[in-house]
Amino acid sequence: MAMVTSLVNERPVVIFSKSSCCMCHTIKTLICNFGANPIVYELDEHPQGKQLEKELRGLGCKPSVPVVFIGEELIGGANEIMSLHLKGQLVQLLLKANAIWV
Repeated sequence: MAMVTSLVNERPVVIFSKSSCCMCHTIKTLICNFGANPIVYELDEHPQGKQLEKELRGLGCKPSVPVVFIGEELIGGANEIMSLHLKGQLVQLLLKANAIWV
């Protein structure tokens, strides 16, 4: 988990994705549309992508992408992000993590 942990500490919003995943694209677009500038790791293009994917699975992420961390906290995948968005809670998380400003 050390590799994922160190990457998650780099920015307020970190997304683990795959370039061919349509749900990953949707989640990245949603978060960016709020004005956040996440760092995105495309596991299928990253030199250590297989190791990162293994660590994400070890954290309970199934499927392994998309996986979103906000404020160094594992939020989850597409279902969790969309659920937070529909409840009006996603923006609050982004604000709390200083990923966006009002």
